[in-house]
Amino acid sequence: MERFADIQMLRYKLTGFDNLSLKQKLYIYHLAKATEAGRDITFDQFGKYNLSIRQMLEDVYTNYNGDRDDEEFKSFEVYLKRVWFSSGIHHHYGMEKFVPGFSRAWLEGQIAAPNVLLDVIFNPEIQPKRVNKAEGVDLIKTSACNYYQNVSQEEVEAFYGKAKAEFDDDEIPSFGLNSTLTNKGEQVWCVNGGKYSKELLRICEHLEEAKKYAENDKQKKLIELLVGYYHTGNLQTFDEYSKLWVTEKEGEIDFINGFIEVYGDPLGYKGSWEGLVEYVDHEATKKTRLIADNAQWFEDNSPVDSRFKKPEVKGVSARVICAAMLGGDEYPSTAIGINLPNADWIRERYGSKSITISNIIAAYNEAAKGSPMKREFTCDEEMIALIDKYADQCDSLHTDLHECLGHGSGQLLPGVATDALKNYFSTIEEARADLFGLYYCADEKMVELGLLPDMEAYKSMYYTYLLNGLLTQTVRIKLGSDIEEDHMRNRALIANWAMAVGESPATNPIQLYKKDGKTYLRINDFAALRSIFAYQLAEIQRIKSEGDYNEAKRLVETFGVKIDKQLHKEVLDRYEKLNIAPYKGFINPMLCLVKDEQGNVTDVVADYTESYTEQMLRYGRGDY
Repeated sequence: MERFADIQMLRYKLTGFDNLSLKQKLYIYHLAKATEAGRDITFDQFGKYNLSIRQMLEDVYTNYNGDRDDEEFKSFEVYLKRVWFSSGIHHHYGMEKFVPGFSRAWLEGQIAAPNVLLDVIFNPEIQPKRVNKAEGVDLIKTSACNYYQNVSQEEVEAFYGKAKAEFDDDEIPSFGLNSTLTNKGEQVWCVNGGKYSKELLRICEHLEEAKKYAENDKQKKLIELLVGYYHTGNLQTFDEYSKLWVTEKEGEIDFINGFIEVYGDPLGYKGSWEGLVEYVDHEATKKTRLIADNAQWFEDNSPVDSRFKKPEVKGVSARVICAAMLGGDEYPSTAIGINLPNADWIRERYGSKSITISNIIAAYNEAAKGSPMKREFTCDEEMIALIDKYADQCDSLHTDLHECLGHGSGQLLPGVATDALKNYFSTIEEARADLFGLYYCADEKMVELGLLPDMEAYKSMYYTYLLNGLLTQTVRIKLGSDIEEDHMRNRALIANWAMAVGESPATNPIQLYKKDGKTYLRINDFAALRSIFAYQLAEIQRIKSEGDYNEAKRLVETFGVKIDKQLHKEVLDRYEKLNIAPYKGFINPMLCLVKDEQGNVTDVVADYTESYTEQMLRYGRGDY
C-alpha cells in the first residue's frame, strides 16, 4: 500500500468473514474495539516520552500550513510514520532511536515553545536504545523502555527474587508482568487506582459489550475473568483466566488481549500490551490438528534427554486462523504464529493454544512474489528450484511446529525457576522452538502425515533458514551494530553454532563460499546438518530444563550477537541495490456496522479504504 524508510505497508483480507453469522460478526466487532483501545498503553510502555512526542508531532502534521513538498516537511512526515509504526521513537526491531531527517530548527518553528521533547528527539545521548541487552552494563538504567523508575538491575532482580521465594505455592504467578517497579514499590496496571486505568476501563467496556454476543458460556466466563483482572491487577486472576482460556476450543472466534510478551523488557518480567482478534480458517486448520493430535509422538521421539521430556503432553490445541484486528505490540508489525500462555506450569498442567495466522502469511507471500532477493543470495539453480517448489509449504510447517509443539515441549527439572536464564531466556526459548521445527521438518513422519509431499522438501527449509541466520537477516541491522532482537539472535545463534559444530577435518556440512566476489551458502550434507540440529535441540533443552544461565550466556554471546563487519558490509551493499523494504506492517480494516431504517444492526462489513495516515490520526484522536 505504501512505503517509507525501511518499511512497506500491506493490507490483510478478512477471508471468510462474510460467511460468519451476524452474532459472530458483532462479537468480533466489539472485541476489535477492545483491541484498538489499548494502543496508548503500548506507546507509553515503550518510552515515557512517546505519547507526548506523538501528540506534538500529530499536532504539527495536521496544522502545518506550509509547503508539504518541502524536504524538511517530507522528512518530518517519514519520521512521524516511523514513530507510529514502532509505537515510539525507537526502531521496532533494532531498538535504536530514530535519527530525524529534518532539523531541530525547523521543528522549533512549528511549535509554540521549545521543550524537553526536542532534546529527547535530537540528542543522541538521551535514551539511545529502547531495550539494551549488551553485556556488562546495567540493563535497566541503559534501556529507555518505561517499565522501571529509579531502580537498578540488581534491585529489580532482588525484588522479584524475593517475591518468588516468599510465595508458598508451586503455581507461581508471573510476578512483575503488569506493573511498573519504582524505588517505592510496584505501581500495578489496573482500573482500580492503577496506572493505565483510563485505557483499561475503555477496554473493559468494549469487552462487556462483546460478552453479549459470545458464542458460549465459557467465552462469557473468560471475559468476566479478564475484566476482573484488569480491574484489580491480580495476577492469580490472570492465571485463572489463562487456564480457562486454553480449554475453550469450541468457539469459532478467539482473542488475545493483555500484558503478554516480555521481549520489550531487558530482564523479561514486564508484559507489553497487545491485542488480536481471530476466527478459524477451517480448511487450513486440518493440517495443524494433525500435528496437535500427534503431540505425544513428537515429545517421545525428540532427541532431548528423557529427563526433560513430558511424560504426558496435555491440552495441545492448534488452529490456523484469520486475524480480524491487530493491536498494541501486534500492530502494525505482527507475528505469523503465536503460542500461549507463557507460564511453563500452565503449559505443563493445562496445555497451550497455538495459532498460525493464514491471512497475514498470505499477505506476506503476495508481497514477496517476484522479489529479487532469492537470486541475489542464491546462485545454485537446483536449490532455487527447490525453494520455488517447497518454500511456502515448509515455512508454514516450520511455523506450526515452532508454535504448536516447540514452545510447549519439554519440562523444567524440579526446583528450576522459570526466570533462571534471566535476560537470555527469550533468545534461548525461541531457539528451542525453532530447533524443534527444524529437526522434525526432516522427519519421515511429515510425509507419512501428509504435511510434506516428499523427503526433498525439507532441504529448502534448511537452506533458507541458514541463509537467513548467516547472511540475509543482517540487512535489518546497521553496519557496526550488534544483534539485539531475540528472534534474530536466535536464528544467528543456531546458524553460527551449527557452522562451528560442523567444523572438523572430515567434513563440514555447511559452507560459506565466494563466487564472483559474492558470498553464498552451500549445504554439503543435509543428513549431517539434521544431526547437528538434534544436538543443538538437546543442549538448548538441557539449558532451559536445568536453568544453566552460564551456558545460555556463553552460547548467545558467542554465536548470537556479533556480526562479521566485512561480511555485513557486503550483504548490505548487495541488498541496497535491490531496493526492497526489509520490514512489513499492516493497515487494519475498518469494521463498520450496517443499520436498517429503524437503526437495527443488519451486518458488519470490512472497509479496506482507510490509508495508513488516516488510520493513525484516527487512532490518535481516540476514535475507535
